[in-house]
Amino acid sequence: MRHIPYFFISILALLLAACSFGGQPTEDTTLKMGLLPILDVLPFYVAQDKGYFEAEGIQVELVPVKSAQEQSALIQANEIDGAMTDLQNVALFNRETPQLKIISLARRAYPEYPHFRIVAAPGFEVNGPEDLAGVPIGISQNTIIEYLADRLLSEWGLPADGMTIEEVSAIPVRFEMLMEGQLKAALLPEPMGEAALAGGATLVVDDTQFPQYSQSILAFTTDSLAKQPNTVKAFLRAWNKAVASINQNPNAYRDVLIENTRVPPSIQGTFNIPKYPAGEITTEAEWNDVIIWMQEKDLLDGPVPYEDSVDKSFLE
Repeated sequence: MRHIPYFFISILALLLAACSFGGQPTEDTTLKMGLLPILDVLPFYVAQDKGYFEAEGIQVELVPVKSAQEQSALIQANEIDGAMTDLQNVALFNRETPQLKIISLARRAYPEYPHFRIVAAPGFEVNGPEDLAGVPIGISQNTIIEYLADRLLSEWGLPADGMTIEEVSAIPVRFEMLMEGQLKAALLPEPMGEAALAGGATLVVDDTQFPQYSQSILAFTTDSLAKQPNTVKAFLRAWNKAVASINQNPNAYRDVLIENTRVPPSIQGTFNIPKYPAGEITTEAEWNDVIIWMQEKDLLDGPVPYEDSVDKSFLE
């Protein structure tokens, strides 16, 4: 029997190895996520601090952004793979062709934990939403903020045509104007809403009874989902581990929250970190309601299909 030269044995081993892995290149295990400094992004920083991303074998770079506009610009330039954002933003990206897909909820309102509140300025007496008829309400137009103001006040009996709005897009500026009496009312996210109440503002209505209207979501580019599906699944496992840790002992992460998000100094020692959803995703009814509203506001020319913008497979 002839001896097979070692050279040919080595080549054969390499070919067999290639065949066993299907000849496919190794999937990139790095992700870049664009994050606003808001309460909703806390699980990102908890996952990073507790090593959950590393334990899943992936690297996640957290890219701070100052505004939704900056975040959108990074997505357009392919500088980030995903973001914590809202349904309105995903719909705008997908109005012509799918560019982003939702893979999970990031945050929503719960009975004891509001996501957004409409509050009246200190000293301005309001007995209910009906007292806001004709009163300028500080919001950010053509965003989730205006959508929520429309939907929440309508649910409480004040139709959209009875609402007067005042554009104040920057949340810290809106908060300051409210507290100084330059605005009589405003819609604020947590924890700014709680800080306003602590400073003498009055609660008009919040979203705890209507959680279907307020949610933030985790969305990835269609390109990253196609090329890095296993990495995104690993990311979501790490995210859910962080959510479980927060829900088990929320206020243990108060310092992480203060370090990475906007928490007004007046409530940094008292603000209770909310519950975060796990294994939840936008429903078709929730998506369609946003699309209808955006069409009414002439933000969309036509419908954006649910199946083009929401991918439930990553939760399975």
